[in-house]
Amino acid sequence: MEVAYVCEWEKRPQSTHCPSVPLVCSWSCRNLVAFTSDLKNQEDEKDVSHMIHIIDTDHPWDVYSINSGHAEVISCLEWDRSGSRLLSADGDGTIKCWAMADHLVSSWESSLGSALAGEPIVALSWLHNGVKLALHVEMSGSTNFGEKFSRVKFSPSLTLFGGKPMEGWLAVSISGLVTVSLLKPNGTLLTSSESLCRLRGRVALADIAFTGGGNIVVAATDGCSSSPVQFYKVVVTMVNEKCRIDTELLPSLFMRCTTDAVRREKYPTVTHLRFLTRENSEQVLLCASCQGGSIVECWSLRKEGLPVNNIFQHRSPVVGEKQPTILKWRILSATNDLERVSAVALPKLPISISNTDLKVASDTKFCPGLGLALSFHDGSLQILHRLSLHTMGVFYGPGGAARPGDDSAVKRQRTGAPPLHFKALQFSWTSLALAGVDNQGKLHMLRVSPSMGQLLDMNTTLRHLLFLLEYCMVTGYDWWDVLLHVQPAMVHSLVEKLHEEYMRQNHALQQVLATRIVAVKASLCKLSSATAARACDFHAKLLLMAISSTFKSLLRPHTLHSPDKSPGDRLAEICSKNIDVDIDKVMLNLKTEEFVLDGHPLQSLQQLIQWVGDFVLYLLANLPNQGSIVRPGFGFLRDGSSLGMLREMMVMIRIWGLLKPGCLPVYTATSDSQDSMFLLFRLLSRLWLCSRDDGPPQEPDEGLVDECCLLPSQLLVPSMDWLPVNDGVIVRLQGKLPLRLTFGKSWSLAGGLDRGQGVQWMDNLRCLHLGVCPTEDSKACTRCGCVTMLRSPNKTNAMKQWEQRWIKNCLCGGLWRRIPPNLT
Repeated sequence: MEVAYVCEWEKRPQSTHCPSVPLVCSWSCRNLVAFTSDLKNQEDEKDVSHMIHIIDTDHPWDVYSINSGHAEVISCLEWDRSGSRLLSADGDGTIKCWAMADHLVSSWESSLGSALAGEPIVALSWLHNGVKLALHVEMSGSTNFGEKFSRVKFSPSLTLFGGKPMEGWLAVSISGLVTVSLLKPNGTLLTSSESLCRLRGRVALADIAFTGGGNIVVAATDGCSSSPVQFYKVVVTMVNEKCRIDTELLPSLFMRCTTDAVRREKYPTVTHLRFLTRENSEQVLLCASCQGGSIVECWSLRKEGLPVNNIFQHRSPVVGEKQPTILKWRILSATNDLERVSAVALPKLPISISNTDLKVASDTKFCPGLGLALSFHDGSLQILHRLSLHTMGVFYGPGGAARPGDDSAVKRQRTGAPPLHFKALQFSWTSLALAGVDNQGKLHMLRVSPSMGQLLDMNTTLRHLLFLLEYCMVTGYDWWDVLLHVQPAMVHSLVEKLHEEYMRQNHALQQVLATRIVAVKASLCKLSSATAARACDFHAKLLLMAISSTFKSLLRPHTLHSPDKSPGDRLAEICSKNIDVDIDKVMLNLKTEEFVLDGHPLQSLQQLIQWVGDFVLYLLANLPNQGSIVRPGFGFLRDGSSLGMLREMMVMIRIWGLLKPGCLPVYTATSDSQDSMFLLFRLLSRLWLCSRDDGPPQEPDEGLVDECCLLPSQLLVPSMDWLPVNDGVIVRLQGKLPLRLTFGKSWSLAGGLDRGQGVQWMDNLRCLHLGVCPTEDSKACTRCGCVTMLRSPNKTNAMKQWEQRWIKNCLCGGLWRRIPPNLT
């Protein structure tokens, strides 16, 4: 089956915080799903709370419910491009902007908003920021990311001085009024309204799109299929610190079904009006319905030559004169009679849909982004080609819609109860998953096959998934929905191919993507028990890279007129060229005055320094077990760049120890006279020499292995808390069996966040032990499960600089959520 059932979340009985009947649904690029419901007071049915519910898809049982404060039913939800702010609009004309409080996905607040009193909002959108990326399927085999994903010239809806895009939103009301709210740099909101046309009329449905020239196009209809679908150009400008809105009427269209003698009166109501993409105002999807069914049409705006009257045909043409043209809507395709459509979802993947690109997609069998989803009142769901509207996939719905030849499903529908069907539907940002909310308040997640049922060989499947993972790396979007299609047997190949493609990029791009690719590799390796140890290594590498960058950023040149290279760059250069295994001899080549820091910053960094020291000891002590690939730390024993990074930090720590002995890592040694750092640096350097980037890899010699075998008898080897405990649902979605979850009820996985009694909690980013029953409020990463304290216990600038690195996001780029108190 092309569209697979993945999981379902239902409301918990007698819970006032669980959704009932939803109205709208929206999926952000950070894999946050927002949907709405109405909760009635049992004593007073007129007292209705209009709720907004937000979940992250990896912890769907943790539903974050917001009492929106809207006086009427919420009609629109719209995420911004960063996935961190949400717009909500209601039937009274009130628009609110929601943002994360304290950068927590579990805490939301609204400080901005606008209102059009008594004007129900029918369409809502953020203004375009001018960033548009094109995804070139025909270049999927290229080794250059710049050829696969190119920046398209696209103007913002409104620019500030210097070309910076101005933030804000645009809404269309039911009476044909368009309102624009601009977020000024000082934090205030500037709002202006204007009529779409001189004669205002009822607007039952509307949608908003953007053009490359910075204009806005609004499509509107009064809901009657016999009436024209009107299009308007909206231009927003700033004049004397005031917002000005200019509108212009564009060519309109009549639905084809109204000109058909058979269907002229069969579908009287337009129920869905959508541009195929927000960045393409020249293609629109229309759906007209009646009680018994629907019909869908796809239209395109084309430039056609204007016929000239015969009087002017014999006139001699002027040099350079062109034939006059006119813009005209032409129908591309239409469906046959369908069941009644209940919801429409359009793909967000920026694939060009010209004839050439469609042929390439057909040749490569790359289907993500080509299909749109229609759900029907009988509970079924279809994926249709976005232009030809032919069926690409079928799913028989949450209510078990009747399959061909399925008599039992037909009997179930005769009970008189309305069948389960989706009231809201939304594609993920790579079009590989669908979120739907049905008429009983259940939230469903559907996995959409990237091949749409085509039989593909393993290499083609891997290439398509690799292409989408690279797209997520370049854009910064979350790749959770891509992981839905990665089977454990694919993990090793995907990690290796991703690394090969990354190493082919230029050095500047590699630096930009350095942490993202490690985070992608870590999340991939968690999907297979055979690669779980490598996931440990990738999480350790993320922390190692962050500590190294922080340590080097604390170094300052001794003189103002210093060379171009920073002290950190010179340290890296000297350590890479100096192959001496004596740490004191390496120090002689450095200007130690550049490493001078005050005592307080050094002492506050001790827990990070201790982690580096313990990490080096752990790696060396496990070198004799290198034959065991599944053992954590194996990946570092052949990673010359990481070993070189550890070597640089050991030199820095040695110098700082001369200034402040209290900041040195503490080792439990069997001999009081032993210089532990000298011993570890010597062994680390010998291991580094075997895997340097500028030389062929070599096996560690027997002498090095023998000395590492003796380490546990010389130093107490610590037990490293390697992997943040991740209780996400993604690791259980690799099979084909559906999962049933409940809002508000945590579903513990094996090794999940519910660690049981007597287990130590660890602050994974501050490298502190929190104890068995932590008293401090904590937060966890929605992606990797990394745990850290919510409030900082540190007062020094050095540690504040470290903590600022992950105040908004985890080191892997995931969002923060507050850990429920019952788990801590």
